[in-house]
Amino acid sequence: MGLLDDKVVLVGGGTQGVGAAVARAAVREGAAVAVSGRRPEPGEALVTELSAAGGTALYVRADLADAEQAKASVAEVVDAYGRIDCLVNSAGLTSRGTLLDTTPELFDAHIAVNLKGPFFAMQAAVADMTARKAPGTIVNIITSSAHGGQPFLAPYVAAKAGLAGLTRNAAHAHRWDRIRINGLNIGWTATEGEDATQRAFHGAGDDWREQAAARLPMGRLGRPDDIADFVVFLLSERSGVVTGSVIDWDQNVLGGLD
Repeated sequence: MGLLDDKVVLVGGGTQGVGAAVARAAVREGAAVAVSGRRPEPGEALVTELSAAGGTALYVRADLADAEQAKASVAEVVDAYGRIDCLVNSAGLTSRGTLLDTTPELFDAHIAVNLKGPFFAMQAAVADMTARKAPGTIVNIITSSAHGGQPFLAPYVAAKAGLAGLTRNAAHAHRWDRIRINGLNIGWTATEGEDATQRAFHGAGDDWREQAAARLPMGRLGRPDDIADFVVFLLSERSGVVTGSVIDWDQNVLGGLD
């Protein structure tokens, strides 16, 4: 359909999981795509895949927990393509911690990856958009746990709830610049990172996805490709004027009780 024809899209944390799915979907819809992340192997492999499919793609090596590297990742995209039209913040840290056992170091790590990095990537992207007096779109991948979450996700919830608030604040601040900023509160999703988390923190076996699916209303976990299609819609002009929305993309209904 070409929803993103002639758009330049940066997917922060885009080398695997939801971010990689967004990159694939954006290329299919006509965008030139850059993906950023710490590890070059999956990043370069994804770029090779996208290029082989006829897309225009770039890997940017960046640790998005570092504010300067987050900003520099946007600058590298602008240097390569001349501008940035769309930003997706999909990097996420989900290591476990409760209110009682979270260390200051773990808390700071969550703030750095889940809030500080997106803040400064947005800062750099919006600066380019406003300097060119051009419209743009940003989508932040948040979490349904930002509403409260499980006790073992205390620092994650704190950081992601901050990202939800930032999404609304920045959208309000830049609505007259025609920069639309929205967020997705995604639910439990089958990604490489979630697989590693389940095994490392919950002793999960090879069948954890099947066991989890049996406990969910739709009988399956969320799929990165489904989320990616919705992200592309929000990045595109097809989503109209919507901005400042943090959408619950989940199969459990907030406030619903049995």
